Amino acid sequence: MNHLHSMSDLSTHDIMAIIERALEFKQGRQMRYKGYAANLFFENSTRTKCSFEMAERQLGLDVIPFETMTSSVTKGESLYDTCKTLESIGVDVLVIRHPVNDYYKQLEGLNISVVNGGDGSGQHPSQCLLDLMTIYEEYGTFNGLKVLISGDILNSRVARSNYMALTKLGADVSFAAPDSWQDPSLQGNYVSIDDVIQEIDVCMLLRVQHERHEDGLSFDPADYHNNYGLTIERYHHLKEQAIVMHPAPVNRGVEIASELVEREQSRIFRQMENGVYTRMSILSHILDN
Repeated sequence: MNHLHSMSDLSTHDIMAIIERALEFKQGRQMRYKGYAANLFFENSTRTKCSFEMAERQLGLDVIPFETMTSSVTKGESLYDTCKTLESIGVDVLVIRHPVNDYYKQLEGLNISVVNGGDGSGQHPSQCLLDLMTIYEEYGTFNGLKVLISGDILNSRVARSNYMALTKLGADVSFAAPDSWQDPSLQGNYVSIDDVIQEIDVCMLLRVQHERHEDGLSFDPADYHNNYGLTIERYHHLKEQAIVMHPAPVNRGVEIASELVEREQSRIFRQMENGVYTRMSILSHILDN
């Protein structure tokens, strides 16, 4: 594995190998590498950027600071030339988040490993893999699990990546979303959250993607919460062993009632914890080549 651009790059064997090594890291396994990493984030990020940097440092990598607002990007330098510069000075792996879908297709001439930290509304493979790790840690399997993904499906790279991977691994994935936020390119069934809340094993909520609605976003947060969010009433209808997930940042009171973010069945902060181990696993698989 030289790159990680999309979940379509990974076979089920690859996915499980990444999860299993991530679990080993969580249990204390150590691997150390000599090399350099740079994180190029052209969109704001807390969890993904800091998680990758923590993972890089845990693996012994030196992290080269990079901030878009103080780089030559502000002078008009292309993404390719920016990456080629970092390759030329000796960086071994780049983690890139960019607002353009499939931006990595511009970088095919590079001789440096690229990990996609999120491309527009396209893919978010490292988030998907940490979600998979969290689910696998809970259930020990994906086959037959009932997963509901509720929210802004059309604009969510998390929804796209998770649907692709979970169905490949044997899970039954359904969606809940307003009509205008449904994605016809994904083949999952759209359901009413109240019709399935008692049956699902995983309730995965998505952030409303305000920044990706080109015509602006006009909606009533309370109405959205009542129709598509995890309310306290819905929480009490979940199966006892069901888990609640969210890629964060969380709009409390919109996608999920604030009181539920840290309740017993929530795995939201566990996902963040697992993100470091998963990203360590991704990077180590790349650096092993």
